[in-house]
Amino acid sequence: MLGAVITALLSIGVLAAPIPYVVLGPGPTVDTLGRQDDKEVIQISGQETSTSAGQLRLTTVGVQPDVKLLSAIAGWFSSDEAVVPYELIYPPGQTQQQVEERNAEDFAASQTSAETAALRELGYPVEVVVKNVTAGGPSEGTLKVGDVITSVDDKPVPVANTLTDLIRARPAGTSLKIGYTRDRTPATATIVSAATDNNPPRIGVEIEQRQPHPFELKIDLGDIGGPSAGLMFALGIIDKVRSEDLTGGKIIAGTGTINDLGEVGPIGGIPQKLVGAKNAGAKYFLVPAGNCEEAVRNAQPGLPMARVGTLDEALAALDTIRAGGQPTKC
Repeated sequence: MLGAVITALLSIGVLAAPIPYVVLGPGPTVDTLGRQDDKEVIQISGQETSTSAGQLRLTTVGVQPDVKLLSAIAGWFSSDEAVVPYELIYPPGQTQQQVEERNAEDFAASQTSAETAALRELGYPVEVVVKNVTAGGPSEGTLKVGDVITSVDDKPVPVANTLTDLIRARPAGTSLKIGYTRDRTPATATIVSAATDNNPPRIGVEIEQRQPHPFELKIDLGDIGGPSAGLMFALGIIDKVRSEDLTGGKIIAGTGTINDLGEVGPIGGIPQKLVGAKNAGAKYFLVPAGNCEEAVRNAQPGLPMARVGTLDEALAALDTIRAGGQPTKC
């Protein structure tokens, strides 16, 4: 009897002992067109906004970091959860707090990119503006503060990163044809790139990205981290500003990063996000093209999936859904 009692106690202790794994499960979903904590998630002032009969729901993954063996066993047998090594979520040398801070930064960056991509879609282009001209640099005497750079060798510059990429794509010492506008007047100039101290080629200007638009825009949503809400934020902004209802009265869920150019990138946790969307009553799910293979393996019955690689493709998918058709599948 004593041996049995000791064995039972040891078994309980083992089952209750922490292990180096985390459990991933479906997290909450949020309607980007709705309200959270008595505040609109997407706030637009200075312009009339439209009201949607449906929903555009971002999806999340719930993370259980302090896992006991019993919870891990339950997670291994669950079709809705995943048990993964601790270091996959919390890399060695980083505390949980540091990881959460990085996720918060990624979330804020995703909001900024969503705003940029959505405003470009709405007809408010980005302006890549010269903020400072380096003394003695290649652009001194040619470009001025306030100039808007529009092209490099006749290739358009839609966002600031494109300018950097186009200049760095050619070796230092290359003559570049720079298109710009000054006081609304277009002009071109030839500037020879230069590099110092093994740095990449430059033209000697400091730039900033502006995007003039006639209304104020703010995304207000806390307690969520990571970059994967970008696509759904961008769609939510467009839905609120345009008069037509992008949802067609349906609950549309989705996920995906987005950059300033409107390119949609893959994310983690697609199996759990599909479950969360199904539980929230979603009728369609927008899947980043890079996640399609994994999404198909973890498809939820009754939840059709649309493949999207760009913001334009996502809008096209919503148009098709609204018309009663079938969007491009994964």
